[in-house]
Amino acid sequence: MNETLNSNCHLTEDRKSHHSDKVKKNFVNRLNRIEGQIRGIKALIEKDTYCDDVITQIASTQSALNSVAKILLEEHLKSCVLERINEGDTEVLDEVLQTIERLLKK
Repeated sequence: MNETLNSNCHLTEDRKSHHSDKVKKNFVNRLNRIEGQIRGIKALIEKDTYCDDVITQIASTQSALNSVAKILLEEHLKSCVLERINEGDTEVLDEVLQTIERLLKK
């Protein structure tokens, strides 16, 4: 899953990323599975499932979300951030550090 993004990540007012169709499809598929996991957790709660089993499912879902975030961050660094640095925009480094800080807060 290291297909790079199109090189159109200029900082604009609407700040959009430009993922290829293949990358977008991969993200959507992953998020659809995560959405199903969330619905499954809700059903477990409704069925009074043993707490440890629910917690295990929650941990699995968190891991899946972390995986999506890691891939997004990797793609962002290899495309948007690199492009902006090459254009002389080093402020992007502060943005990335703040993003990483948010990801590490749990």
